[in-house]
Amino acid sequence: MELAIILVIVLVIFGAKRVPEIGASFGKGIREFKKNVNEVERSIAEPEPTRPDTRLPAGEPMRSETPASEEVRPEPKRLI
Repeated sequence: MELAIILVIVLVIFGAKRVPEIGASFGKGIREFKKNVNEVERSIAEPEPTRPDTRLPAGEPMRSETPASEEVRPEPKRLI
């Protein structure tokens, strides 16, 4: 009974033409959510591929691809 009352209220508020559009959007959202959840579960269940050893020999300094003088830093957020 409560569900029928809710459906009538939704029909009155949104109209008969908008209800199918809202339902389709809701269905697409649920489908996308389930797809992403399954993707995350699959990535957790699969073991990480083995990578070649990229550690540096002892005593060798790390080098970055871009020099520190060209490093791009985001602008700090302003409080005012």
